[in-house]
Amino acid sequence: MATQPSDPDSVQENCADCGGETLHDVRVEIRTESDQQENSEFSREPYRVSVCQTCGSETATRMNNA
Repeated sequence: MATQPSDPDSVQENCADCGGETLHDVRVEIRTESDQQENSEFSREPYRVSVCQTCGSETATRMNNA
């Protein structure tokens, strides 16, 4: 379970690379999933991006897996 430290952009979560709970910088990004230029405006999806402050490992999870 993630816990909230005093920094609002940091969350303590499990890091698979470090093997334990570490601070992560967390943000939401809009990413384009289509490689075709003419359809790119219809293929933007929100992703939760988490970067470990200890090892730099990045995890991106699509937020609307409908």
